[in-house]
Amino acid sequence: MKFFHLSDLHIGKQLHHYNLREDQEHILSEIVSYAEALRPDAVVIAGDIYDKTVPSGEAVAIFDDFLTRMSKIRPEIPLLIIAGNHDSAQRLDYASRLLGSHRIHIAGRAPETEDEHLKKITLADEHGNVNFYLMPFLKPGYVRGLNEGSLPENYTEAVRIVLEREEIDPRERNVIVSHQFYTGKDDATGETLRPETCDSEQLSVGGIDNVDISALKDFDYAALGHLHGAQKVGRETVRYCGTLLKYSVSEAEQEKTLHLVELGEKGAPVKVEKLPLHPLRDVRRVRGNLDDILKEADPRHRDDYVSVVLTDETDPYKPKEQLQKVYGHILEVRMDNTRTRKKLEFDDDEIRLGDPAQVFADFYREMQGRDLTDEERGIVDQAYDHAKGDEQ
Repeated sequence: MKFFHLSDLHIGKQLHHYNLREDQEHILSEIVSYAEALRPDAVVIAGDIYDKTVPSGEAVAIFDDFLTRMSKIRPEIPLLIIAGNHDSAQRLDYASRLLGSHRIHIAGRAPETEDEHLKKITLADEHGNVNFYLMPFLKPGYVRGLNEGSLPENYTEAVRIVLEREEIDPRERNVIVSHQFYTGKDDATGETLRPETCDSEQLSVGGIDNVDISALKDFDYAALGHLHGAQKVGRETVRYCGTLLKYSVSEAEQEKTLHLVELGEKGAPVKVEKLPLHPLRDVRRVRGNLDDILKEADPRHRDDYVSVVLTDETDPYKPKEQLQKVYGHILEVRMDNTRTRKKLEFDDDEIRLGDPAQVFADFYREMQGRDLTDEERGIVDQAYDHAKGDEQ
């Protein structure tokens, strides 16, 4: 059985101040094209459909168009979707029963009461059944009702409580679709191995939301969402597929792909093929002095989203305006030179607030490379005295 594993669409997200509608429509169209060409047995989306719990009308329209185009493919391809931490479980669950009749299966909420269970979708191939368990993002407080009213001690226990209630048949192939922060342990040292993370992810400080992958021991494959970089966690069959697009500068060097997962007979190795994606615009880092960057700019990358770090020792005149002549989507322009590095060097002395006029004089010398003239110092003193008078 073959299925697409994707996650973290973050429809409606902006990259700095740029609207990503065109980029997201373009990449979702490529997913539809892959589905039409390869005809997978299912498409799994492991959470964070939207970037906000209350998505804009524009974001909803983008996802609606994607679902509509996917549903028109014949023979029908089941879509298996869960809510992530960015999604509203209630909003995503809306009309889920109606959509289910069209083989679009959505799980917005995790089980909260004794009579509720994970949504289980069973598909079959020549080797028998494949059971997909859809487990939306959850917190320990969500499953209190499954634990005799007691709050689970941590996220790992919460996930275990939910999974242990399911009658998982070890003779069949089982896939978990989950949106949590999973970690493994080093077999030799027992230390927690943390997956690679990006600036665009929302993770709790101190790792309180970690879920140990031992909770997923009963599954042949774990289709995970939450982390934006594609990677395995502990073992080859526990995988984050990563985002389809780069959503932060920290992801500039990542290669985004579509994961095509193939399950053979029970016990056979799982195959994961990474299909190339072709974004409308890339996210890139550019570093160097301004003149060199302007001379070496490749016209083919003009429309990319670019983060620029200038290394000129003298601050250039209106650098962003000059850079906009060669790059159409500048995310940020930062300086990295002797002066800026010096400002980052802090000593252990107590910070003292000096005379404001002297502080300004020091700042002026730092920026202009010379001291204030007597006339200029007089103007500063007059302005300071005037300001003091207003405060009294």
